[in-house]
Amino acid sequence: EVQLVELGGGLVQPGGSLRLSCAASGFTFSLYEMSWVRQAPGKGLEWVSRITPSGGSTSYADSVKGRFTISRDNAKNTLYLQMNSLKPEDTAVYYCRISALGTRGQGTQVIVSS
Repeated sequence: EVQLVELGGGLVQPGGSLRLSCAASGFTFSLYEMSWVRQAPGKGLEWVSRITPSGGSTSYADSVKGRFTISRDNAKNTLYLQMNSLKPEDTAVYYCRISALGTRGQGTQVIVSS
């Protein structure tokens, strides 16, 4: 059974940082492109970032470029999202997703507020 478990969300002040992690199991993690997506209150899903299976290539939404960094550790079957210079508009539930399958975890809440 495919499982994706996101951790690391919380309440942070504007300008602060958080590191999200996503523990993957039930599939061969190292073979799949992975993504982070988010859903802000009252809005639809927004793609945030993606990383190739080897980790050699990444891409970002314009809204987070230069502030967020996606990475992965295939030995640990874990995906990461380092979020710096957080803004109130980054408030959302963040999900990791197997890009090709659309499968995602239960999400972790990030609230950016003073």
